[in-house]
Amino acid sequence: MASALAAKMGFNSLMRKQSRRNFNVRICTAESDMEFSCEVKWKGKDLFDLVCRTLGLRETWFFGLRYNIKDTVAWLKMEKKVLDQEVPKEEPITLHFLAKFYPENAEEELVQDITQHLFFLQVKKKILEEDIHCPPEASVLLASYAVHAKYRDYDPNVHKPGFLAEEDLLPKRVINLYQMTAEMWEERITACYAEHRGRTRDEAKMEYLKIAQDLDMYGVNYFLIRNKKGTGLLLGVDALGLHIYEPDNRLTPKCSFPWNEIRNISYSDKEFTIKPVDKKTNVFKFNSSRLRVNKLILQLCIGNHDLFIRRRRVDSLEVQQMRSQAREERARKQLRSEQTADLLAEKAQIAEEEAKLLAQKAAEAETEMQRIKVTAIRGQEERRLMEQKMLEAEMLALKMAEESERRAKEAEQLKQDLQDARESERRAKHKLLEITSRTVYAGPGLQSDSMPRDLSFSRENLSFDFKDTDMKRLSMEIEKEKVEYMEKSKHLQEQLNELKIEIESLKMKERETPLDIIHNQNAEQGTSKHSNFKKVAISSAACILDPQYKILLVGFLQNALCECNYLHSYSCTRSQIFVVVLVPCIYAQKKSIGSRSSGGTDLG
Repeated sequence: MASALAAKMGFNSLMRKQSRRNFNVRICTAESDMEFSCEVKWKGKDLFDLVCRTLGLRETWFFGLRYNIKDTVAWLKMEKKVLDQEVPKEEPITLHFLAKFYPENAEEELVQDITQHLFFLQVKKKILEEDIHCPPEASVLLASYAVHAKYRDYDPNVHKPGFLAEEDLLPKRVINLYQMTAEMWEERITACYAEHRGRTRDEAKMEYLKIAQDLDMYGVNYFLIRNKKGTGLLLGVDALGLHIYEPDNRLTPKCSFPWNEIRNISYSDKEFTIKPVDKKTNVFKFNSSRLRVNKLILQLCIGNHDLFIRRRRVDSLEVQQMRSQAREERARKQLRSEQTADLLAEKAQIAEEEAKLLAQKAAEAETEMQRIKVTAIRGQEERRLMEQKMLEAEMLALKMAEESERRAKEAEQLKQDLQDARESERRAKHKLLEITSRTVYAGPGLQSDSMPRDLSFSRENLSFDFKDTDMKRLSMEIEKEKVEYMEKSKHLQEQLNELKIEIESLKMKERETPLDIIHNQNAEQGTSKHSNFKKVAISSAACILDPQYKILLVGFLQNALCECNYLHSYSCTRSQIFVVVLVPCIYAQKKSIGSRSSGGTDLG
């Protein structure tokens, strides 16, 4: 137990010693973050070289590691240990890898692609955050180069309206300055972007830097100072020299001191002194707010002055080697680009031929599809017509079946009525024979000369046998009438039914009159004036007589049924009685049949 406890304590002490030997650092670049484990004895140069090797950066003299301290910033010193400087104490220690010094001419001084890329990202961020003032027209042009650096050549088939909706390309000040929508800004940026066709991404970044380096606030570090009179001013330090600005005007300096005209720069406590080369020129002195700011100003002045002198000397072997490698790399890229262009041209030609072939096939396929569609539509139309015809045939068959059933019922009724009429006629004939077989005498109220002249016939001229030929002819005429009526009304009924079906859906039930309702009920029950008329006509067919004989026959029959002494008083013979009774009956039957055949009605 004791040995285990001792081993555990020894392990913990070893871990504490180990932790004291290393510390973690987070390096933030313009596009990514990196973390390193550093030894406590490392100086600033050790960490800086590790970061540069990781990035593959050789133009290290432009960059540095910056950190925040209180309300200002500071740059990591190369010759001092990292932990001995005023860096944040919490781990991981956060440092920013940024460009500390800016070139006078980016195209001539920036050799490596990684150097150009890091400057491009940093300058773009400063413009968007408005640390560098950029006019609206320059902002649009810079945005077009930024888009080209990301998307390469403009392709209208790929870069359609709205492809820049999520991109941050313009400063908020420029956007708020105009009453323009995002679509309008995108249209103008895209128009400039389309003109950059043929450039590579690196060329687009370099064009961006060449435009940005002409901006007034490009590469300038500003510090608040006061002159001997206590007037507040701004000191600007950049690659060209020192500049004095009004606090509210960072674009136009009141005076400038180029590096080649400065003999010495020094500070004592908070007082800063600039001595020009021309001894006749007055020494410029100013005060800063803090001693730390004076140190930072001196660092920037020394670094920019050294680079100013370095640019005007012959390049070192390292720089010459980098330039040579950069030229070779660009030549290889150019060759690859040309080869790629040739290959792309060949592929484009092949693709064009394939596109033509595909277009031809597509046209043929489209034609075939149209033909199939037309055939399908025609088939659907034919099927629809067939279904409609089948439906019409079914409805017609149903109507014909109903009509046939109705006609059959009417025929049965007519047969029954005919049989009843025959039976009534037979009974009337029988009674008439009974009456005529008796001796008839003229009645007291009826003289022989009172009879119509046309009824004075002899017995010999009226002796004939009564047969069923008239009844047969009546039956045949009724059947013929039935057939003709069915043929004439069939077409009319079909037209009426079709019209009724067509307008049924458009009918407004609430607007029906009482007559319409009654008509509909009669139609549902199959009742019509013709059916009513037939019933009435059939029930009265046996007693229909011509009006000129009706009074005579009624009086005659009444007298004939009187007592026998009245019958002997008649002066009519049996033949006269037969003519008076039977002939009017036959005449009335024929007249009724004739009137129905001609379409008229007998109201007698």
